[in-house]
Amino acid sequence: MNKPLHNKVAIVTGASRGIGAEIARTLGGAGANVVVNYAKDREAAEAVCTAIQQAGAEAIAIKADVSNSAEVCRLFDAAIERFQRLDILVNNAGVLLSRKMSDISDDEFDRVLDVNVKGVFYALREAAVRLEDGGRVVNLSSTVTRLMLPNYGAYAASKGAVEQLTRVFAREVGDRGITANIVSPGPVNSEMFTAGKSEETIRRMAAISFLGRVGEPEDIAGVVLFLVSEESRWVTGQNISASGGAA
Repeated sequence: MNKPLHNKVAIVTGASRGIGAEIARTLGGAGANVVVNYAKDREAAEAVCTAIQQAGAEAIAIKADVSNSAEVCRLFDAAIERFQRLDILVNNAGVLLSRKMSDISDDEFDRVLDVNVKGVFYALREAAVRLEDGGRVVNLSSTVTRLMLPNYGAYAASKGAVEQLTRVFAREVGDRGITANIVSPGPVNSEMFTAGKSEETIRRMAAISFLGRVGEPEDIAGVVLFLVSEESRWVTGQNISASGGAA
């Protein structure tokens, strides 16, 4: 069986559920040893590790709040200590806030920026000095930065910042053969997206896609797999829309 990521080591943040869990399982299935980061649900993270191990790779679950720089540093320490190298970073951890800007409190806005922006920055800062030459970084954004949907102002702002961080990072580490790219999912059938939404709302959002459905986590994981593979070596600083044509 082809294992294109054999002996590679990946950190996937926010990997205990949804898109992050599917990305971690997909990378593990391609042969990578995976550090499964989680914030709260250790049992779910361990289940992801078990699936990766059953596919023939190694995996460990590491608790770390990405909004805390010391915990991000500890996450990278744990990866290097366990596997002696780091080749891939996928920044997936994030929080979604869907509310009119006039109704968002200071604390809520701070939380979105702390996790979605600072969390990515802290991880990129570590990756800049810890990734092996020829490494791969993929940061998750969202098509809300293009669609200008009402109620997504704070979330769109945070993801816009992620996109800019990624492009600058790609320039800063390019001389080491490291690539950094963005994947921007449209609506995806995950707990983060479906929570609090009616079936009618989900149907309307599915209709935005040229393919007439919302995405599935594996749709996004497949794009990430390409971007961390050798085949993507000439792709960097790019924002790949994984939205079924919606944006």
